[in-house]
Order: sequence, then structure tokens, then C-alpha cells
Amino acid sequence: MSATIRTAQKIADEFVRAWLAGDVEKALSFLADDVVCEAPNGRFEGLERYRQFLEPFASGIISATVIDVLGNDTHAATVYTTDVPFAKDFRGIDYITVEDGKINRIISVFDLSPTIQAGNNPQH
Repeated sequence: MSATIRTAQKIADEFVRAWLAGDVEKALSFLADDVVCEAPNGRFEGLERYRQFLEPFASGIISATVIDVLGNDTHAATVYTTDVPFAKDFRGIDYITVEDGKINRIISVFDLSPTIQAGNNPQH
């Protein structure tokens, strides 16, 4: 492996820490232009659609903790918990695929019930 190529685990770690800290622009810099995200509330294709999915959630985070980031050269899983206006300890997992140094696929797993109970239109 070339020293200039970062592993999926490293990329995923930097990605999740960026958006959990509210830095959506930095988080988006890790994504391929044609990224595809599958989430409980829809499928989001392309960088701009993913921004529309991520930004409302990331901007509302009160606090967040990365529980773990597991992975190898091409795939990673991020496990995190957040406190947001509608829920405390709102947990999620993202399964990430990296190709050519960019995230090109995200499978985002989280429970929609806290957002439904709060009457929110869930974005993430």
C-alpha cells in the first residue's frame, strides 16, 4: 500500500469526527462526488443530496462521542452516540466503503423512533 493512500478506517474516523463536531464541509471533503447513502429515511445520491441529509442533523448536535471505528483498507464501521434536541444518547452506525481514497458508499443505521416521537422530520 502506498504511503499516500489512507485506509478506510482512518478516513472513516476523520469523517465521523468531522461531522460530529459540526464541521460538515470537512466531512464532505472525504466523500466522492457520486457518493450513495442508504439510511432508514431514504437513499441519498450525490454529494449535494448527502449534504442535505447530513447538515440538519450535524448542526443540531449538542454533544457527541465516537464509540469506535473498525475497519481495514476498503471498509469501515463507525459507531457513535449523540445528544440532540430530540433525544439523548441517540446512537448510530455507519458502514463505509472507500474507493480511490474517497468514501463512495455509506449505509447509515439508526433508530427513527426518537425523531418520530418528537414529531421531527428525521434527517439522520
